[in-house]
Amino acid sequence: MLTIEKKSVKVGKFVNTEHVDTVIRNYKQERWVHNSERLGKEDSLSVWHSIEELEELLAKAKEHGGDGIRFYFAAYPKDYVQPLYAGRQTIVMVATKQKETEAGLANKDIYINTGNSSEILAFNNGNICPPFCKPKGNDSSDIGITIIDKGQEGVIVI
Repeated sequence: MLTIEKKSVKVGKFVNTEHVDTVIRNYKQERWVHNSERLGKEDSLSVWHSIEELEELLAKAKEHGGDGIRFYFAAYPKDYVQPLYAGRQTIVMVATKQKETEAGLANKDIYINTGNSSEILAFNNGNICPPFCKPKGNDSSDIGITIIDKGQEGVIVI
């Protein structure tokens, strides 16, 4: 009997609250504040998708031989059909499959033959926050606040 060993492609890990608070705070201070100033409105801080949507993407990826999902940082065009999204950042999730190349292992984006052409297997258009955020309150699941010192322009609390 021939046994084929499947190599694990795991690269991430679960992290704790301190890690999440630190990387989000760094993002807000180093990127978000500048993006928001350039846009003239608050840029998005997060993107939400339902578990059902994520399971659908994962199932479709597996159906086409996928073994991973790449999250691309992206931004909607300034003339996007949903005006509240226009110019704001998002993530685009793209199904991938690990392949052996001359340079070593690579996670290649999956394209599906649609008959007349090939289309990338990708997912986007989640609820971005802002503008679609849950109401602020005493919810213990909120990520902590960040205070950004803008010098002579004052401070921002986010």
